[in-house]
Amino acid sequence: MSDLEKKGDLSLPSSQVEIDALINHMPKAKYSVEDFFQTPEKTSFSLSSNGQFIAYLGAYQNRKNIFVQNMNSKEVTRITNETERGIMGFGWCNNSRLIYIIDSGGDENWTLKAVNADGTDLKDLTPFDKVQIQIVDVLLDDNDHIIISMNKNNPMLHEPYRLNIYTGDLKQLAENTDPTKAFINYVTDNEGKLRGVYRMNGTNTEFWYRNTEDEPFDMVYSSSFKEGFEFLNFDFEQPHIIYASSNINRDKKAIIKFDCLAGNEVEVIYENDEVDVMRMFFSKKNKKPILLDYYTSKTNYHFLDEAYAKLFKNWKAQVGDNEILIASKSLDEKHFIIKAYADVNAGTYYYYNIETGEFTFISNVLSQLDNADLSKMEPVKFIARDGLEINGYLTIPAGKQPSEVPIIINPHGGPYGIRDHWMFNPEVQLLAHYGYGVFQVNYRGSGGYGRKFQEAGYHQIGQKMQDDLTDAVHWLVNEKGANKNRVGIFGGSYGGYATLAGLTFTPELYQCGIDFVGVSNLFTFYKSMPPYWQPFIEMVKEQWYDFENETDLLKQVSPIFHINKITKPLFVVQGANDPRVNIDESDQIVSALRKKEVKVPYMVKYDEGHGFQNQENKFEFYKAMLGFLTMHLPTK
Repeated sequence: MSDLEKKGDLSLPSSQVEIDALINHMPKAKYSVEDFFQTPEKTSFSLSSNGQFIAYLGAYQNRKNIFVQNMNSKEVTRITNETERGIMGFGWCNNSRLIYIIDSGGDENWTLKAVNADGTDLKDLTPFDKVQIQIVDVLLDDNDHIIISMNKNNPMLHEPYRLNIYTGDLKQLAENTDPTKAFINYVTDNEGKLRGVYRMNGTNTEFWYRNTEDEPFDMVYSSSFKEGFEFLNFDFEQPHIIYASSNINRDKKAIIKFDCLAGNEVEVIYENDEVDVMRMFFSKKNKKPILLDYYTSKTNYHFLDEAYAKLFKNWKAQVGDNEILIASKSLDEKHFIIKAYADVNAGTYYYYNIETGEFTFISNVLSQLDNADLSKMEPVKFIARDGLEINGYLTIPAGKQPSEVPIIINPHGGPYGIRDHWMFNPEVQLLAHYGYGVFQVNYRGSGGYGRKFQEAGYHQIGQKMQDDLTDAVHWLVNEKGANKNRVGIFGGSYGGYATLAGLTFTPELYQCGIDFVGVSNLFTFYKSMPPYWQPFIEMVKEQWYDFENETDLLKQVSPIFHINKITKPLFVVQGANDPRVNIDESDQIVSALRKKEVKVPYMVKYDEGHGFQNQENKFEFYKAMLGFLTMHLPTK
């Protein structure tokens, strides 16, 4: 085994015989686990700047690799050969060269590689050990360079560099030396110049600006991190004006214009009374914003350009009940890749030529699944015990009622600023296909519903946030007719913590639980945080708990200290290289329960991190999960 594979207590994971015993309980169904989780043959399509080539991720030896198709000849070339780990993301830098990111065994130390569109001249641009890179700007107007940030000089701090995509030569653009006042994000103008930075100063977020790259940064905005101010783009005509998503002096985030010289908001472009508005899309060709979207129960669009409003109307008419988005477009905005999707559609890609009106099918992401066999995701809402309205999504197997099926409470990760959306979710559809209802709860603290709703979750982990899940179960039983004796809980990351908390603090609610990379002990979670989280530590203390001073509270909400209350079956799953939730979190809960002679199946994958990426590991996990559920929460 490599160094990456030697983490955790190697005596704890269940043997392959024990895991196979779970898998052997898995029931039969029309579609297999492989049908839902195999590496897609074609997905994530992207156009070159001139629209002459389409790149996409496809399967090669069961790993995601990049393929390039010539739009004229239709010839397809696989240009990468990654076999240990799939490619996480990629993009065009110019019409002949692409970049992509990949990590090692799930450690999230992303490295950046570049390759020509014909597969030649592959180069590792950041061959640094235990260094994480982030993309700042791909500089489509510069054929040779991109801007990245990385923590090469200090593992706690990312610094910006201009990087040559052919030679790997680096030029540092700014220094970042103080973890207590750290730069945490970098923004460029429409010419690719580094003009803005965010700094974390304790619990305050600051935005710093400069007129040119030769000048020092000056602070133009500072407030508590609770006031969101997310940069979106520089104005094309007035370079000191930026577009941002902001909830300064309001509850819901709005799209605004902000004057960096005056240091104040000058115009509200759009806001919504119900939810945050956080995204805006721009035309570099026409040098203006074209549309924005916001998310209620589904995606809503607000158009700022009539031509794009007509395009969306045309595209929507051709995709039926599906939602649509622009997956990619050429720089001249004559060629588009459109993705249609729905709760029962993993994604259908189309090519559109604005000059000819050609709207051509490219590919279905999971063509082996018939949409008619899948289950609808229903937006729902209920009132929590303290009067707060909670939104979520309820998926019931097609043709069934909630009273007829066992239901899985499925809390999302994060927790703060994250939410579930109406979309195809392979976990949800897998469970529904095998006879389980799934309730995805956007509990307090979830993102998108405004500042008050998110702050209602601060300092409430294991308390009111957990109460929302409890109230969700009661709502299902009282309002939807669900059987109170047929409820389970499954989640990953924070959802894994919520699973452990559910089995610990409300064991009467759940028949079983599945914890995937979940926190069991807030004391050790704090101590094992990756170094690049250090600039955010004061913010985390306000959101979670003061890890150094609120020791009684930490003990109260950490499941590891209450394992005597766990009376229902638990299945624990962990990636050994997880940098966010250290393997010790899972080791602890498994070891403690086994010392109490409680049987706990425990799956560890030594080539994974915070979630499973490799196809064979997904297959094994979901088969074991279905077997575990069949044993402890059967559908019949």
